[in-house]
Amino acid sequence: MSIKVMVNGLPGRMASKVAEHVLKHSDMELLPYSLTGPESESSDYSIANHKMELILPNNREKMLHEVLSYNPFIAVDFTLPSAVNENAEFYCKNKIPFVMGTTGGNRESLEETVKNSEICAVIAPNMAKQIVAFQAMMKYAAENFPGVFSEYNVEIIESHQKGKADTSGTAKSMIEYFNKLGVSVTKEDIVKIRDPEKQKEIGVPEEYLSGHGWHTYTLTSKDNTVLFRFTHNVNGREIYAAGTIDAIRYLHKRMLEGEKGRVYSMIDVLKS
Repeated sequence: MSIKVMVNGLPGRMASKVAEHVLKHSDMELLPYSLTGPESESSDYSIANHKMELILPNNREKMLHEVLSYNPFIAVDFTLPSAVNENAEFYCKNKIPFVMGTTGGNRESLEETVKNSEICAVIAPNMAKQIVAFQAMMKYAAENFPGVFSEYNVEIIESHQKGKADTSGTAKSMIEYFNKLGVSVTKEDIVKIRDPEKQKEIGVPEEYLSGHGWHTYTLTSKDNTVLFRFTHNVNGREIYAAGTIDAIRYLHKRMLEGEKGRVYSMIDVLKS
């Protein structure tokens, strides 16, 4: 039996890329509906010749019975930071397991909403498995070698397409690890680049200005004699869509096992 998937956030680029990937996999079925924002001008949309109906916020409750007729299914959320918590409450209220790829919102409240519900969810600020693996290595270092960089300063620079409103969730998640390693840094210290001209200056290919995720973490000793630099540059959205597919399959297995009130991360997906 195929895994039914509702991709929310169309016609956004990340949501569109995930929908394309869902259509490519024989074990998945893309639902013909997608929750969208109030800025959408039309309710009609198609992706790879697959007709979709975009559901505006003021029409959500009216369309609910049609959407729920496909139950059980998994919702994938690539909407906007401002919609994260409201959407999560909607999914939990209507018992729709979900993969939350959207960054921003109140993350603590987001997880509590799921834990107090009858569903489970995968929540991750980054769906790229390889980058998540890098984060796991940083977490291991932070837990096993605390304070090892106590005599160092850190600079965190992240660059994403102009349309990304919030600071990178991946960059923000690294703050905890650097602090445990002995480096004093806050989320406010992250340098966020959204200007295409500056992005070209640092080397982002012009064809990927509209879709990229470049991160550089530079550790420098206080006397400037030693430098460590970690960089992961992603052009395009394929890596995130591929990871999302894995997250969908992982969550589907947890659903079949009857899991409820559980929040999973991409680390859980990687370990499965």
